[in-house]
Amino acid sequence: MKPRGTDPRILSLAAEVAKSPEQNVPVILLKLKEIINNTPLGSSELKKIKEDIYCYDLIRYCLLVLSQDCSRIQGGWTTISQLTQILSHCCVGLEPGEDAEEFYNELLPSAAENFLVLGRRLQTCFINAAKGEEKDELLHFFQIVTDSLFWLLGGHVQLIQNVLQSDHFLHLLQTDNLQIGSTVMTMLQNILQINRSKRTKILQKLHREKEEEDRRLQLLLQRQRAMRLSRELQLSMLEIVHPGQVEKYNREIEEKSALIIQKHWRGYRERKNFRQQRPSLTEYKAAVILQRATLKFLAKCRKKKKFTSWQGLQDLTDVRRVELKQQVDDYLRRHPSSQMSDVTSKELHSRAQEQLQHYLMGRALEERAQQRREALMAQINTNIEQLMRAPNLKEAEEKEPELFLSRSRPVAAKAKQAHLTTLKHLQAPWWKKLGEEAGDEIDVPKDELSVELETLFIGGTKLP
Repeated sequence: MKPRGTDPRILSLAAEVAKSPEQNVPVILLKLKEIINNTPLGSSELKKIKEDIYCYDLIRYCLLVLSQDCSRIQGGWTTISQLTQILSHCCVGLEPGEDAEEFYNELLPSAAENFLVLGRRLQTCFINAAKGEEKDELLHFFQIVTDSLFWLLGGHVQLIQNVLQSDHFLHLLQTDNLQIGSTVMTMLQNILQINRSKRTKILQKLHREKEEEDRRLQLLLQRQRAMRLSRELQLSMLEIVHPGQVEKYNREIEEKSALIIQKHWRGYRERKNFRQQRPSLTEYKAAVILQRATLKFLAKCRKKKKFTSWQGLQDLTDVRRVELKQQVDDYLRRHPSSQMSDVTSKELHSRAQEQLQHYLMGRALEERAQQRREALMAQINTNIEQLMRAPNLKEAEEKEPELFLSRSRPVAAKAKQAHLTTLKHLQAPWWKKLGEEAGDEIDVPKDELSVELETLFIGGTKLP
């Protein structure tokens, strides 16, 4: 029985397949890919199209084409790989309805088996191929077939057991080729991951069902325990009550039970009425808020209308116009506009250029002087650090004094003066040092400063 409201594209395609010769059927079936791709994924329209494809036996036509020899199909492996994609997409998300048993028990296992057979054929062709380009194309087609099989298994996880137990899949795993083997191992890893997730979902479902069953049994036990306690309490009370007051006691119990039932029923009824009236209460609150805002807006409008509007200037007479014009002329005369001639503007521009040039030149000189000062400070710091690290005279070697030669004449003269002062103070007799303090300076004659001290602090170079 054909479904009502069938898509006209599926109808025309099915009619074309039925009227066309066998060699043209594979190319015609490729039109299904465009129909599926142009339909939004996950929509009810796509679901209806898949049902139409199944009802008009186009899925079986795809299976028949995939079972044929590749050399007899127009387009070769390109057409076959595209048909595997079409078949896997049509089978995933399809609800067969009355033919569910045939679909799940015959068609889906046959599709998975055909995909594995195609994989073995592609594996053989890939191993026997000689050219590198041909190998790349065959590897690409093999990956498309494995992806289609994985897509089919993802939608129907019950096929995983059939695939893992298949001899064709075992043959694919036993390949010696690295590229084919890596593709098959990747697919196997994804299949095992799907199977693991399926088991996890089943265990979670069983756990939830067990929790619900335990909860239901616990509620039932609590209810039975409460009934048993109530009946035991009633029996104990009947034993205590006098036989003549049993009827009165039962009537009181019935009244209390009736009050409890009425209380719970009224509470349930009021809650139900409140839930039913909640939308109307929300509308009422919204209407109150709108009315309050409207009243505030109208009050503001009424306040604005109370103020008198500006009526504009009164008509001016000729005498008043003359007086106003005279006042304007007097103001302009007292406050002339600051206009400047072209000559004055050029002179001012030239002076500004001169001042700017003078400033830039001075700034360049200042920068050079600053750089020179920084270089001198760096040199002084280096010399100070070198002097601080200098060894004792007893430990000094012949080449080490050359490291302390100064490049500045004033520094060399000062160093010579300090050296002579120290020598004179050390060579003086003890009685000349009486009355001296640590901070006193010692005068050195100028003729002694001209004495050559070989290479120590003499401008940084050795004297001949």
